[in-house]
Formats: sequence, structure tokens, C-alpha cells
Amino acid sequence: QVQLVESGGGLVQPGGSLRLSCAASGNILRFNLMGWYRQAPGKQRELVTTITDGGSTFYVGSVEGRFTVSRSNAENTLYLLMNSLKPEDTAVYYCNAVTALYQYWGQGTQVTVSS
Repeated sequence: QVQLVESGGGLVQPGGSLRLSCAASGNILRFNLMGWYRQAPGKQRELVTTITDGGSTFYVGSVEGRFTVSRSNAENTLYLLMNSLKPEDTAVYYCNAVTALYQYWGQGTQVTVSS
């Protein structure tokens, strides 16, 4: 049974930074792809960023240059460093992990950007 547990969310002022973590049960090398999604109130869940097991990354345009995704195989953890945060980044952020057969989701962590 795979478990993904996010942490690091909270309230931050515009222009601030947060680092989210996603701790996986077991070895994350089994995941071909990991990533972060977010869901704002009243909106659909959307992709934010992905990282392959080889380290290749993808970012949606709205976060490119501000967010950085990384993964630590030694710690079995996925990270998301978010800089220059904007109010429109406010959402519940979800960790996602994909194997050849399944995809897994964390429970989400709330990020609120407000003054």
C-alpha cells in the first residue's frame, strides 16, 4: 500500500516562499513520474509540475520561474519550492505518483497566499 503524505503548507504573504514536502512510503524509484497538482476553491484540480525518475521536469506556464520541483531518492521525498507566491497560487496542493499500472495521491496540503 503506497502512502503519500504532504506537509509544509500554510499562510504566506504575497511575494513569500514555502516549501512543500511529500513523503512516500517505500522507495520512490518505483515511480516513473511524480508531481504536484493543485485545486483552488470552485475550480478543477490542475497540474502544476512533474518530475521523471530521470530528473526531467515540466512546469505549467503560470509557475515557471517561480516554483522548483525536486525529488530525493535517499529520503523518498518529493519537494516543491515555491517562491514569489501570488494570491492566485492559493489552493490545496496534492502530491501525485505514477507507476506503469497505478497512480497515487496524497491527502493534500493547504497553501494560502494573502496579506
